[in-house]
Amino acid sequence: MSKLADPQAFEKEAWSLDHWLTYLEQIHPSNIELGLERVAEVFKRLQLDFSERVLVTVAGTNGKGTTCALIEQVILASQNSVAVFSSPHLLDYRERVRVAGMMLTENAHCQAFLKVEQARGDTALTYFEFGTLAALQLMYESDAKYLLLEVGLGGRLDAINIVDPDIAVITSIDLDHQDWLGNTRELIAIEKAGIFRANIPAIIGEREPPSTLVEAAFEYQVAPLWQGKNFDFQIDSQGLHWQGDNTHYDNLPVPNIPAQNASTALQVLETLGIKLDTNSMAQVFAQTCLPGRRQVVQNNPLVMLDVAHNPQATRLLASDIIKMRHKRVIAVVAMLADKDIEDTLAPMLPIVSEWYCASLDVPRGAKASTLVSAVLPSEQKVLDYESVELAYQCALDTANHEDFVIVFGSFFTVTNVLKMGLLPPNEKVS
Repeated sequence: MSKLADPQAFEKEAWSLDHWLTYLEQIHPSNIELGLERVAEVFKRLQLDFSERVLVTVAGTNGKGTTCALIEQVILASQNSVAVFSSPHLLDYRERVRVAGMMLTENAHCQAFLKVEQARGDTALTYFEFGTLAALQLMYESDAKYLLLEVGLGGRLDAINIVDPDIAVITSIDLDHQDWLGNTRELIAIEKAGIFRANIPAIIGEREPPSTLVEAAFEYQVAPLWQGKNFDFQIDSQGLHWQGDNTHYDNLPVPNIPAQNASTALQVLETLGIKLDTNSMAQVFAQTCLPGRRQVVQNNPLVMLDVAHNPQATRLLASDIIKMRHKRVIAVVAMLADKDIEDTLAPMLPIVSEWYCASLDVPRGAKASTLVSAVLPSEQKVLDYESVELAYQCALDTANHEDFVIVFGSFFTVTNVLKMGLLPPNEKVS
């Protein structure tokens, strides 16, 4: 459809970001439609040439955002330029694209949306596909040499897979989105491996890769680097120690992000040829964090927010909480109904003293009663609430100074708490 044929063409040039986001939610009947044909066609029309850039595509069940965050911060500390695309956002849509560590203006996003809209014509795009293309447009217009692209769902059929990476990364493999990706780790691994390309490095952060991932690395003819084999880390009283093929670091601070993801990021950086001295790397390790991932928002009582929403994520979360040695752990939880609620909450059962279960007021949100059923029968205190906000406030009213309050279960859960008046993430704007 040409600009003249579109009766809203001139009006769209003045649309606000909120207007564009409402439009994106309405132009496709489905939130998810896997497949690359439509989005690849629009990408071709945009004529974005990334041949002079270094593209790193990051897939995985968990750990994509934190892995990208550490890579990003090290690249910035090395005085190189970098842009990151990630999803979903927590408070501000602009969180999805960072250039030089900063969000872009609303107008920049609007102009990118307009270019995608003009290029797509009558081609239908989902909200995520439209946003992915707009992000690629923004990254193309930036001066960033290194582009970090987080896969939204799976890998093989995800919109980001329309570009060919220079390095492919898989952070972890576990059960999530089974309706789309399969109900075994073996099937999910096949989907994640779809980001592989022949003769490029493939960095695998998963310590226990399914056999199908090993087979896929061979079939795609990538050059795989495996955590636990080609690179590895250990933590002791002196800190974190990391060893790659050509680089090693000793006595780094234990990071604010999961150590497995930090190790994966270090291997990506070694493969890129980017290295910092130990003191500079230690500073980056100490400062790197990501909103909604082990995010501490209050002390006395200690309150942490985490977007953990599948069994692998809560197993790691529970392990980390145990190491903190709090006498009483109070959980505020709300989840999506299509998640594996029972298996996701199971790792937390032995460590949580009181449960504050909330209904999630979104189209796919689970009722609090469903969560209560998943944690009962138990000897713990279990309460249900109509909203995350009410559950959170009641948990704070109950907690004493020595308690630990953990809020988890979904990006939506964390967002609802952040909206209660806490400082938003990524306040800088370029």
